[in-house]
Amino acid sequence: MGKPLEPLKVGIVGAGNIIAAYLETFPKLDAVRLVAVADLDRSRADAIADAHPGVRSLSVDELMADDEVELVLNLTIPAAHAQVALQAIAAGKQVYGEKPLAANTEQASAVLEAAKEAGVTIACAPDTVLGTGTQTARRAIDDGLIGTPISATATMMTPGHERWHPNPDFYYVPGGGPLLDMGPYYISALITLLGPVASVIGAASHTRASRTIGSGTRQGESIPVSTDTHVTGVLVHESGALSTLVMSFDAVATQAANIEIHGETGSLIVPDPNRFDGDVKLRTLASTEWETLPVSAGYVDASRGIGLQDLAMSGTDAAPRASATLAFHALEVMESVLRSAHTGQAVTVESTCERPRAVPLTELTVPV
Repeated sequence: MGKPLEPLKVGIVGAGNIIAAYLETFPKLDAVRLVAVADLDRSRADAIADAHPGVRSLSVDELMADDEVELVLNLTIPAAHAQVALQAIAAGKQVYGEKPLAANTEQASAVLEAAKEAGVTIACAPDTVLGTGTQTARRAIDDGLIGTPISATATMMTPGHERWHPNPDFYYVPGGGPLLDMGPYYISALITLLGPVASVIGAASHTRASRTIGSGTRQGESIPVSTDTHVTGVLVHESGALSTLVMSFDAVATQAANIEIHGETGSLIVPDPNRFDGDVKLRTLASTEWETLPVSAGYVDASRGIGLQDLAMSGTDAAPRASATLAFHALEVMESVLRSAHTGQAVTVESTCERPRAVPLTELTVPV
C-alpha cells in the first residue's frame, strides 16, 4: 500500500459547524486535496471558498456533476446522510461521511447496496479510532499483554447537552439520545479492540419529561423529551468477550474510565474514544500499579478527517479502516440495544464486519 500518485480530490457537501475541524486537518494530509464545497446556504460555501485558495463554491448538483471531484465528503445533518450519499454514488463518486452512516439501518442498507452495484468505495466516521489512543490499546491486546480478552466496560455520563448547546432539541427526540449521539465512538472502538458483536441485551429509561436550555438566545426555554436518555447494554462479541455499555444524559459526572478492557492476565485503561490520542494504562497480575504504555500504533497527531487519508492510502489494495461495513454494524448494534430495551428480550445482531486492520505507528507528513 503506497501513497497515490495524485491526491484524491474532495468536494464537501454541508458547511455547518463540523466543517471547521476538517478544514484544520486538510493541510496535514498529502493524499487528499479539497477542491470544492457546497451548501444549501450558498453564502456559507462562498465564505469557505473565499478563505481557501483553490476551493470552488458550487451548488450541490454542480458538485455532484463536477468531473474534478472524486470523493464527496458528506457533512450534512444525519437525516440527509443517505440521500446525499446515494446522489454521490449515482454520480460515480466515492463517499466519506460523518457519523452515522444513515439515520437507520434500512437507509444504510440502501447506501451499501448502491455502492456495491456502482463499484465505488464508501467510508464513514468516526475515525478517532485510527489515532494513537485506541490503536496503542489495540496493539497491547494483539501483543498479548492482557492475555485473552474477557470483558470491557464503556461509560459516557453527562448531565445533558442542553446545558451548553443553544439548540439541543434533536438530542431529545427519537433518533437522538446519548446512545445514537455518542455510541458510534464507543462501539466503533469496542469493535476495533474486541471484534464484531453477535447479540445484545439492553435497558433504557428517561428521568425527565422536559429539559431547560442553558445558553444562547433560547436560554431558559423548556423543550420536551421523547426519547431514552439513559441506556445500558451488554454486547456479546463474536469472540465471546462481553462489553458493558452505559450512555447517559441523566448523570452529573463519573470517575470511571471511558473504556476498560479486561483479560486473563491484565487490564487496560483506554482513553476517550471521542479523542485521537490519550494515555493507555496497563496493570497485570505481576504488577501492583498502573503503567502508562508508550505510544506504539496509530496516526500521530491525527484529527478529524484522517479517515480520508486512510481511504486514499488504502487505494484498491484493502478496504478503508473506517469502512462503511463497520459503520453499518455499529449502527445495527445501537438499534439492537434500543430494541432489546423496549422488548425486554435479547436481540441477535444480523450484520457483522471484519475487525479493522491495525494502524502501524504513522507520522503525518505535512505537504510542502
